[in-house]
Amino acid sequence: MYKPTYNNISKERVIQLLRALVSIKSPYFHEHEIMEFTNSWLNEHGVPAKIHSYCDDVATNFCGENVCGCIDSGKPGHIIYLGGHLDTVNLCEGWTKPEYDGYIEDGYMYGLGSLDMKSGCCAIMLALEKFIKNYKDTFTGKIIYQFASDEEGPYGLGTVALIKDNVDGLTDPIDFAIIAEPSAAFTESVHPNICLGAKGGYNYTIKLHGKASHAAIPDLGINAVDDAAEVIRRLRDISPVIDEHLGKSLQCVISVKGGGNACSVPDYAEIEVFRHCVRGESINSIYNEVEKAIKQAGIKSKWEIVFRQALSNEFDGGFVPFCTDPGNECLKTLIAATTKVCGREPSFSYFQSIGDFNHIGGLLSIPTVLFGADGDSFHSYDERVKIQSVVEISNSILEFLKYIHLS
Repeated sequence: MYKPTYNNISKERVIQLLRALVSIKSPYFHEHEIMEFTNSWLNEHGVPAKIHSYCDDVATNFCGENVCGCIDSGKPGHIIYLGGHLDTVNLCEGWTKPEYDGYIEDGYMYGLGSLDMKSGCCAIMLALEKFIKNYKDTFTGKIIYQFASDEEGPYGLGTVALIKDNVDGLTDPIDFAIIAEPSAAFTESVHPNICLGAKGGYNYTIKLHGKASHAAIPDLGINAVDDAAEVIRRLRDISPVIDEHLGKSLQCVISVKGGGNACSVPDYAEIEVFRHCVRGESINSIYNEVEKAIKQAGIKSKWEIVFRQALSNEFDGGFVPFCTDPGNECLKTLIAATTKVCGREPSFSYFQSIGDFNHIGGLLSIPTVLFGADGDSFHSYDERVKIQSVVEISNSILEFLKYIHLS
């Protein structure tokens, strides 16, 4: 039986690669440069990789790229998926540290995307480099690795395209998936943290069509804005669905629009809602609860419920919730590897929001965990990642691969 040794991947290597990734501006829809860099870096360091190009002609007319690859031993064994995204949110105001320099202070590296989630991509890249260099001729099974674009964007186009095109057998049976999102930071848990699941979610809009009239004689019209207010009140009365691990379902009105002509009763309004869901719920069950709430509101406006458009036949436009069985054998192996590297057992959590990982763990039903670095201020100014946590995540992934693929 193989016995792992710690510190295969040094802090210096982590700093070097992570700083290079952070230095490349890569807000969603503008990822070409970082995809080219990542593809080149992987191939130059012995990790087979290629660019996967795609175009969305349904919602955005955007053409983007992912970086992906796999190594197949040709021998029986586990099939493991390693994933992450290389895009970031757009730069916000308020930064007091350099946004793209990989500035280091008190053991943290600052920069847009340093935590979410160039840290995780860095950890995977270095683990793959070391594993392939040392074990490419002796391992068993198969490792699939993918670095997606547009995870932070409105549709998660990169992962959608990877699934739609079944790149490297992504939709075929896979034993276990590690998404290197910053799990400790996301769930405010003690590092190292393994996140065992996440809520799902759907975006929908309620469109209300009233009747215009002069504002001096409002009784002759149907006020769509007033009706929207009544519907919102009823939405608040919807009882949540409770999940033993994911908690309760939640809905949030994220936008209200409406109006009409000057000095007139508004004849149109719309309510946009994001509905976080838990296991056992579906687009149909959510539609039914919203329909019931609208009917209870007793409004006069005509109405329709419109869910966000799906980009392909494989999707319904939402994010499927998921939980991974704590007894999963690959998970037990990850726990053992992490404990060996970090000198302590990992904490466990469940994420309260959504991401591309819902497509992997929920839609494809692959046993999936989030396992990544510690830090703070993701999606905000002065984002930072604890460098030692990236070192530990990268080495933990490496030790996991050794446990799983070496006999």
